[in-house]
This record gives sequence, structure tokens and C-alpha cells, in this order.
Amino acid sequence: MATITGETARAYNDLVELNKTAAKGYQEAAEGVSSPDLKSKLSQFSQQRAKFASELTQHAQQFGINPEQEGTVEGALTDAAAAVHRGWINIKSAITGQDDSAILGECETGDATALQGYETALKSNELPAEARNVIAQQHSDILSTKNWITEQKGR
Repeated sequence: MATITGETARAYNDLVELNKTAAKGYQEAAEGVSSPDLKSKLSQFSQQRAKFASELTQHAQQFGINPEQEGTVEGALTDAAAAVHRGWINIKSAITGQDDSAILGECETGDATALQGYETALKSNELPAEARNVIAQQHSDILSTKNWITEQKGR
């Protein structure tokens, strides 16, 4: 088994936090859009992100990391996680106008920032292979979601 360092723990903790924030953001987005189909799809994305957070938490616990209790190594979110949080907060202002395109734009921004967080984690040379595989797959799924949202926003 790979040696677990603070860098690996921080990657897990940050990605769990990113996904929890995204799950809430997507749920708010689903509540704010007018299209029933879009509402359903955004709710699915919310559930997907909650599942990602749960998967990462379970994986982290296999390595003795408890994201629910530990937070990040420094005891606060990384810059990437904080940026994602700020991005998703902007969704509230988009929702007040009930503009589906604006809401999708905020989802797109949140995902773009989440992808940066994943890419930062994947650059770590200390990630165990199993962790790298899970994180890479989630990155791919988030990229697909972001691309779908970009496509919908243009309609």
C-alpha cells in the first residue's frame, strides 16, 4: 500500500468538499430552472456529485483519512475548493431571474473550477493507484457534464 501523506489527505478532503458544494449547487439550480427536463437532469447531477463525495470518503477511509472530521491539512478549504464554493454561490443570483441559460452558466463555471481541483489532485505523485483511478474517472464524468451543460446553454 502506498504511503499516505498530507498531500493525499488534502486531495481527498478537498475533493469531498468540492462535490458536497456541487451537489448543493446543482440542487439549487434544479429548483431554479423552468424546464421540467432540465430540472430532472440537474437533480441527477446533484445526486451524482453526492455519490462522488461518498465514494471519495469511503476511499479515503480505507487509507485512514476521515474527510468528515479532519477537514484539509491546514484546517480550511484550499483555494480551488473555495473558488468552487464562490462559483456555486453565484447560482443563487442567477436563479432569482429564473433564466435557465444564466443558471446553466453558473453550473458550467462551478464545474470548470471543480475540474481544476481534480487536475490539481491528479498532479500529485503521491496518490495511490486506486485513488488516481477513482479521481480520474470522476474528473472525466464532470468534464462530460460540463460539456453537456455548455451544449444546453447554447440552445
